Amino acid sequence: MDLPQQVIELDDLTLRPFRPETDLPELFQVIEESLEHLRPWMPWVAEHSLAKTTDFLAGRAALWASGEEFTYAIVLDGAIVGVCALLRREDTPAEVREIGYWLHPAATGRGLATRAARALAEQAFRLPGVDCVEIVHDPANLPSGAVPARLGFTEHLRRPSERLAPAETGEEQVWRLSRRAAESLGGVAHV
Repeated sequence: MDLPQQVIELDDLTLRPFRPETDLPELFQVIEESLEHLRPWMPWVAEHSLAKTTDFLAGRAALWASGEEFTYAIVLDGAIVGVCALLRREDTPAEVREIGYWLHPAATGRGLATRAARALAEQAFRLPGVDCVEIVHDPANLPSGAVPARLGFTEHLRRPSERLAPAETGEEQVWRLSRRAAESLGGVAHV
C-alpha cells in the first residue's frame, strides 16, 4: 500500500505522526488552551478529556496502517500547535480524500493551516487512485474557508448537515481540488 510521507518538513513547520507515549501531555495542554477557540466548530470539544485524548492518540497508528486516516501533529519551532489529517470518509467515493485541520489560537493568522493543507493535498495526489481532495467546513467558519480558497480549491457544493457544535449553521461547504486542476496550476497553489 502506498502511504503519504511520514514527516513533512516545511521550513520552520513540521508535520509528523503523533507519538502517543510522548505527545499526550503536550497535545492535551494544546487542546485545553484551545477549547474556547474550537468549541464553536468542533463537536468533540464537548467531550474533551484526558481519556478521550489518550484514546485519540492510541488509534492513530492503526488508522495510518490501514490507509484510512493520516493524522499529523503540526509542530512549529519544536512545539505542537495543532492537528491536521488526510482521510477517506466512508460516504465519499474511493478517489476522494478530505483534509481537516485545527490550530491553537496563538498559531492562527500566520498561514500555518494553509501550509499544512497544501502539503497534505500534495501528499494526497501522490496516492494511487486519488483524483480529488476536499476541505469541508461550516460556511460560517470563515477562517477555515479561507484556506481552500487560497490554495486554488473551488466551491463544489453545499449540503445540509446536522448541527453538532454551537456555531454550526446546519450546512457544510465542500471545497474541491481535482488532480487535473492542481496540475494546471503547476501543483497546489503556493501562498
